[in-house]
Amino acid sequence: MRMRDKVAVVTGGASGIGRRTAERFVEEGGRLVIADIQEAAAEHLCHALGAAACAIRCDVTQEADIAAAIALAVRRWGRLDLMFNNAGRPGDPSPIEAMPAEGWDATMAVLLRSVMLGIKHAAPVMKAQGSGTIVSTASIAGLIPGSTATAYSVAKSAVIQLTKCAALELAEHGIRVNCVCPGAIATPIFGRSIQLPTQLDRRVAEAAQAALTEFQPIRREGRPDDIAEAVLYLADDRAGFVTGVALTVDGGLAAGMSPGQRERLWAPLRSAVAALAEEPG
Repeated sequence: MRMRDKVAVVTGGASGIGRRTAERFVEEGGRLVIADIQEAAAEHLCHALGAAACAIRCDVTQEADIAAAIALAVRRWGRLDLMFNNAGRPGDPSPIEAMPAEGWDATMAVLLRSVMLGIKHAAPVMKAQGSGTIVSTASIAGLIPGSTATAYSVAKSAVIQLTKCAALELAEHGIRVNCVCPGAIATPIFGRSIQLPTQLDRRVAEAAQAALTEFQPIRREGRPDDIAEAVLYLADDRAGFVTGVALTVDGGLAAGMSPGQRERLWAPLRSAVAALAEEPG
C-alpha cells in the first residue's frame, strides 16, 4: 500500500495510461481526482474505483479547469501529493512547410501548455505542505527526432526541458518533478495518430499489440501497466532522491537496434544478394 493516504490528480485519467495509473494508485491505497474531458468515462471509472476516487470534467487547454481539478482534490482530501500531467492527443500531423499555425498552437496547448499549467497550480499547494511530486507524460518522440509527427515531437521534447527547469525551481520546497517517456504503448491513441475513427480505438490497440512485438529489443508490446508502474515509482517516497529525470520506458527502443532486430532487417537483403550472385553472368 505504498500510496496509502496520498492524494493525486490525474489528467487524461479516463483512458489508456491515465486510466491504468488511476487504477493502480487506488489499488496501492491512494485517493485521486480523475480529470478528463471525457466526462462520462471519468464518472464511470470513478464509480468502479469507489469512494477513493472522484471525477471532474477537465479540458486541459483551459487553465480554470486544471485549477478546479486541483482545488477539488484539496477540498475533498486536504492535500495533493501527486500531480500527473498526462492528458494528450497525437497533435497536428502536418510537415513543417504545410503546418497551419492553428494546428501548431492547438498541439502545444494540449501537450505542453497544459503541463506548465499543471505545475503552476500544483506548486503552491505542495509548497504549503513542504512536499509533493509532479510527473508529466513526455515521450521517446521527444528524444528521437523524426520518430513521429514534428509538432508532437517538439512538444514532448519541450516537456522534458520544462520538467528539468521546474525540478530546479521547486527542489528547495521539497517538491520533486519528473517525467516519463513512453515508447510504443498499445493504447487507443495509435488509431487517432493515423486519423482513424474513434470507434475503432479498441480494435486498433489490439492490433498494435501483435505488431509491436517486433518493434523494440524487448519483444513484447508496451502496456499501460508499464507506464503506470513507472509513475507510481516516481510518486513513491522511496524515489525521494530522484528529480529532474526523464524516465524512459520503451522496451529499449530509444537505445537502438538489437542484434536480433538487425538480423531480421538485413536477412531479406542478404537473400536477395545471394540470389543475384547465383544468376549467370
